[in-house]
Amino acid sequence: MIRRALVTAVCVGLLATACGGSDATLTIYSGRSEELVAPLIEQFTEATGIAVEVRYGDSAELAATILEEGRNTPADVFFAQDPASLGAVKLANLFATFGDEIMTQVPEAFSDVDNRWVGVSGRARVVVYDTTKIDPATLPSTEDGFTDPEWAGRVAIAPTNGSFLAFVAAKILLDGDDATREWLRGMAANGAPTYPSNSVIVAAVDDGEVDAGLVNHYYLFRRIAEEGDSVVAANHFFTGGGAGSLVMPAGVGVLDGTDRAADAAQFVFFLLSAPAQRYFAEETFEYPLVEGVEANPDLPPLDSLNPPELSLSDLATVLDRATDLVAEAGLL
Repeated sequence: MIRRALVTAVCVGLLATACGGSDATLTIYSGRSEELVAPLIEQFTEATGIAVEVRYGDSAELAATILEEGRNTPADVFFAQDPASLGAVKLANLFATFGDEIMTQVPEAFSDVDNRWVGVSGRARVVVYDTTKIDPATLPSTEDGFTDPEWAGRVAIAPTNGSFLAFVAAKILLDGDDATREWLRGMAANGAPTYPSNSVIVAAVDDGEVDAGLVNHYYLFRRIAEEGDSVVAANHFFTGGGAGSLVMPAGVGVLDGTDRAADAAQFVFFLLSAPAQRYFAEETFEYPLVEGVEANPDLPPLDSLNPPELSLSDLATVLDRATDLVAEAGLL
């Protein structure tokens, strides 16, 4: 149940604005697809009576739209699938500041260090591999090992995909431009097969088209939900603390200029509520980020993944550079 009693107090302290609720519609820009989250947003309206208008689109494109609209944006809330898109809006100083009532619900590693957005579900980077072709004991300890000749033509990537570019951005922040450039050129020289998306890579691995691929963890679970016991692909998690161990939260921020702060606060609380967190665990196969809600039992515990220590909003500062390096390597 949404904690209505907290909303007014939270609005004033957490959003640093006057906290009007209103009879008007709450406008959400959602970088999460309609197929994934429309049922969840409908649950929010049913639970609160708050009417919602949702503009769906690519997270990066919606972030660019908010930057262009500035303080005149009609958006009250930005619900994004990746921290880089949230970081772009944060760095433009267009988000309100959240207070402890929200920020303490989620581990610090999965939210903005300046309290401008909060993570609501987690997606881990993994290697999906064909269990009929690869013994997981032979997989390298980090993504760097995939530039070795033994992996030539065997490890797929999705170079235009936002999550891959965010991974490359993380590698830049952690390892530097030169090491990242070298890795990308190594993957290109190794003839890494390229695909348009994570889901296509998972299907290609499961169908025997390619041996392995770099993806987000939950795409395999969607494949299993669709195909059942015939799936031969499995996930391998890097846990060394490098870019290959990245856990990217989907998250939410409230636009600083909103005049619907009370409604926006209720939406944030809803996403952090037990029903919404269970939805992420059971319907989208992501990691819930609020304590007390269990992840899919087939996933390793979130606290065992050892993601890299970095400010996730900083991914936005090098995302263009990541795209440039991928292009320089001949992967676009």
